[in-house]
Amino acid sequence: MTWLLEAGDARVRVDPEAGGRIAELEVGGLQLLVARERDPLRWGCYPMAPWAGRVRDGRFRHAGRVHRLPLRAPPHAIHGTVYERPWRDEGDGRLSIDLGPDWPFAGHAVQQISLERDSLRLRLELHAEREPFPASLGWHPWFRRELGRGAPAQLSLEARRMYLRDPSGIPTGETVPPPPGPWDDCFTELEADPLVRWPGALELSLQATVLHWVVYDEPAHALCVEPQTGPPDALNGAPELVLPGRPMVAELRLAWRPA
Repeated sequence: MTWLLEAGDARVRVDPEAGGRIAELEVGGLQLLVARERDPLRWGCYPMAPWAGRVRDGRFRHAGRVHRLPLRAPPHAIHGTVYERPWRDEGDGRLSIDLGPDWPFAGHAVQQISLERDSLRLRLELHAEREPFPASLGWHPWFRRELGRGAPAQLSLEARRMYLRDPSGIPTGETVPPPPGPWDDCFTELEADPLVRWPGALELSLQATVLHWVVYDEPAHALCVEPQTGPPDALNGAPELVLPGRPMVAELRLAWRPA
């Protein structure tokens, strides 16, 4: 069952059953997110944990062992284990979920969702229960190009560096100055918060406690701006470790104003 948050002229509908995602974000009668689709990867705004983005060939090594993950974007794994499974609704905007049988370590994720008159605040925690494990986390919002009022969405992204990708779409670890888009790429060293603007309608800034941002602006109908604690394939790079009693935490604020 979905639940609704309201503040001023903003409305947020959360769907715990559909991966604990923001199913709708409405501001001043304008729906900002892509509506429900059959493919859970392609709508709303969902949390990504215990990894964000792709994992090369669905494999990573930790503590001398190779672990395999489901290939939901063959030949790679993608976006974690919690975006299509039901979350537990704990009340007061709090959701939780275990990391499931596809993740080789015991752990759970917690979300806190709160709505204000001019912003939506999201907090995501990743907990290890018995042993340390490598991880990354983030969010994947699908913003509509067209809101039915104003001009199509424009993205302002001021980043000093972008990760190079190999032919399979996985970052190599090398970074370069960003070339012109379109992009399906990861950026870092941002000089300002990313800004999505629908001229004549609305302006939305994304403020997050992370250092990596994936932008996917190739679709004609949507624009994705994804804050992440690490780049895609972080599990095979230099991942952060989640320790028992020391969760990984990220926060995101979506703030809006008329454009």
